[in-house]
Amino acid sequence: MPIYNKLVRDRIPEIIEKTEKHFTTRILDNEEYIKELKNKSFEELEEYVNAENDQDSIEELADLLEIIHALAECHGASIEKVEEVRKNKAEKRGGFKDKIFLIEVEDE
Repeated sequence: MPIYNKLVRDRIPEIIEKTEKHFTTRILDNEEYIKELKNKSFEELEEYVNAENDQDSIEELADLLEIIHALAECHGASIEKVEEVRKNKAEKRGGFKDKIFLIEVEDE
């Protein structure tokens, strides 16, 4: 029996159950939950980095966005609040649309 020890989406146990396979789960406390969401974010980011086409990239970005939604809620914010902070930062510092790659800054 494979051992996963990782956070999974809410309906995964239901999906496994339909295959009539036996499985074990437990509910994480809030501290564990945040830790596992962070771990999951690295897993999904790696999958995005390794995606080989636009469709797979979009799928992995959607997974990352789902994690961002959950983390925002853990930190007492809505995704709208996160978006508001993102917009404010973009107004003050810009976004990444101009594709600027900083090479060096001369020290005095």
